Amino acid sequence: MEVSNELAIKKPKRLTSVVWNHFQRIRKADVCYAVCVHCDKKLSGSSNSGTTHLRNHLLRCLKRSNYDVSQLLVAKKKKKDTSLSLASVNVSYDEAQRKDEYIKPTVMKSDLEQRKDEVISLGSCRFDQERSQRDLARMIILHGYPLTMVEHVGFKRFVKNLQPLFEFVPNSSIEVSCMEFYLKEKQKVYEMINRLHGRINLAIEMWSSPENAEYMCLIAHYIDEDWKLQQKILNFVTLDSSHTEDVLSDVIINCLMEWDVEYKLFAMTFDDCSVDDDIVLRIKDRISQNRPLLSNGQLFDVRSAVHVLNLIVKDAMETLQEVTEKVRGSVSYVKSSQVIQGKFNDIAQQIGISSQRNLILDSSTRWNSTYFMLETVIGYKSAFCFLQEHDPAYTSALSDIEWEWARSITGYLKLFVEITNIFSGDKCPTANRYFPEICDVHIQLIEWCKNPDDFLSSMASKMKAKFDKYWSKCSLALAVAAILDPRFKMKLVEYYYSQIYGSTALDRIKEVSDGIKELFNAYSICSTLVDQGSALPGSSLPSTSTDSRDRLKGFDKFLHESSQGQSAISDLDKYLEEPVFPRNCDFNILNWWKVHTPRYPILSMMARDILGTPMSTVSPELAFGVGGRVLDSYRSSLNPDTRQALICTRDWLQLESEDHNPSSALALYVEAN
Repeated sequence: MEVSNELAIKKPKRLTSVVWNHFQRIRKADVCYAVCVHCDKKLSGSSNSGTTHLRNHLLRCLKRSNYDVSQLLVAKKKKKDTSLSLASVNVSYDEAQRKDEYIKPTVMKSDLEQRKDEVISLGSCRFDQERSQRDLARMIILHGYPLTMVEHVGFKRFVKNLQPLFEFVPNSSIEVSCMEFYLKEKQKVYEMINRLHGRINLAIEMWSSPENAEYMCLIAHYIDEDWKLQQKILNFVTLDSSHTEDVLSDVIINCLMEWDVEYKLFAMTFDDCSVDDDIVLRIKDRISQNRPLLSNGQLFDVRSAVHVLNLIVKDAMETLQEVTEKVRGSVSYVKSSQVIQGKFNDIAQQIGISSQRNLILDSSTRWNSTYFMLETVIGYKSAFCFLQEHDPAYTSALSDIEWEWARSITGYLKLFVEITNIFSGDKCPTANRYFPEICDVHIQLIEWCKNPDDFLSSMASKMKAKFDKYWSKCSLALAVAAILDPRFKMKLVEYYYSQIYGSTALDRIKEVSDGIKELFNAYSICSTLVDQGSALPGSSLPSTSTDSRDRLKGFDKFLHESSQGQSAISDLDKYLEEPVFPRNCDFNILNWWKVHTPRYPILSMMARDILGTPMSTVSPELAFGVGGRVLDSYRSSLNPDTRQALICTRDWLQLESEDHNPSSALALYVEAN
């Protein structure tokens, strides 16, 4: 073949490889050396040695530039492609045909070209140590990696192979980079919050550590200009071990002033229903010095709905403790051996129990597991009673009255499990979602207190006492939020209050009606001040004109003053008098208010603030937990400033980097034992 004959012609060898741009070829006697022009290292320069070892040296040479290595990679890639094409000429016809069939698909070819383009593009880039260090700090913050990872041998080896030019720094330097990153991101969050037209709501979460240190986390909840529910961690404060109630209120006030949001605050939600009222009063007094609270602060103090449900469940668990211990003993006995388990299964089958659920033991850290254990055992009641009669070794049997108590309380717990799942699983937990569920709990507690069994009625009365304390604080906020749901309006309040209060329902309904009207009037005043150019901070509407030469400004003022009373009344009344919106599963209340803002300009401003109030502060991971939030050992070992910087910045970066679920919390906790 012609091609083979041409290839067979010997030509004098030349130093054609780009690698020789970095080496000087020196011959001493019969030995050839290749001397690196960067570090003067001698390597074999014989033509039989090839150039692979020379390229490998350049990749490791600390004195060559990053640009040179990129060009070297390009040359190496080109040489590989050329070698592949030449080799294909020398193969037999059949082998060449098979090879063509293998490399012919367009996908393989495009991938090869894409990788080649990526390598070539490296030639125009230079390594930036400062930028790489910032990216490393961002990665550590975003993914929660320990600062000490920069000193790990495996990490150093990986980075050195990836980019030999990277200069490693101690974890103290990375800590400084993280703090700088935090301050930069904090300024962005500060500017964003202070640009909001609406108000913000603050959730207060208490944390602890395995070493019994205490922390306070402040989270801002708000609805942004696009009517999306948002949340951002503002502070994660380490509390002094000897802190008092005065200290707690001062810490919260200082954080508000640090962010300049004390005048924008609408409501505060505490995760602990037992928080002293004096703490809230001190904060209200301090804030009201600069700006009166809306509606005299009636909606300012909110307590977590899920937390009060957990307190009620705790009472039920304590009351049923002896019965629960017998149930655990019964399950443990059946599962103690395969023989007993098989015997129990035979009994269940003989007496006609169709349940396919396996007996389970509960966890001491999650109360819903106790509910599942009780529910399963009650389904096998007949089998346990039969086992009691025929197996003398079974000593954890329940009496008839204990079985009845277990059945009743399991029914109670079922309601709380269902409602807690609704609250914790809501991807957009706007405040309107809570009123009907809390009212159902109220109605059921009233019925349980009427139980003729003294044991059950006494337990229900104890549970209702805790609920009543919560209801007295939060019922108005819950009702107002429900009224601002166009599917319900006042009708839902009338429906539930008639069942809860009976003959006094009308008076209670009037209290809610007066409350929302008073709040609406406060927002009407704010809108008036906006139109006059002297709005209160944090409560602004767009002004009608920004043209200083507008000759009809006086007319705008006259028009507003002459129609102020009618427009304010008509805005709220118009909303309440119009028919309710049909209920459907796809309804999005925030989208509804976004669309109807032009129709209800003042009421929509009020709805934005109220619907953004966090009625519950418990994350899905802790919804059924019997312990509190416990910070992991790594973060609790950091100094206070670094800990706050890492936790806050991680939250902000996650919100930017993905479609974040506002109801979700950072997974920083460990289960309490």
